[in-house]
Amino acid sequence: MSDPKKAKKKSRQQVFTLLVQIGRKEGDGLPDKATGAALMCFASGVDEAEAVRETVAILKQADTNPLDVTGYGTMEEREADGQDISDEERALMQRALEENAVIVAQMTPFFDKEMPSPE
Repeated sequence: MSDPKKAKKKSRQQVFTLLVQIGRKEGDGLPDKATGAALMCFASGVDEAEAVRETVAILKQADTNPLDVTGYGTMEEREADGQDISDEERALMQRALEENAVIVAQMTPFFDKEMPSPE
């Protein structure tokens, strides 16, 4: 017979914190005058590259226009860097792991007047 503990350990999934910048696209659901947005996501994957690929694919399916992704590592890596992780974030990370999902935890729209001039 198989050991139930080994059966449960089949997944090497981890949860990564990602910051995704999105641009405008028809039907993206952003506020009318927004020029884009930053999305803080918790995404599961066997490594960060897989988590990024899955996140970008999901966001494209949701009619958004992902432009850039910055990875901040796993919960353990963030804690090792001295970051404080709230109970709410921990719960969302656990949900992403259990559901093998991408969870958008926060969305911050960008507006022209808030963005610095590139000149």
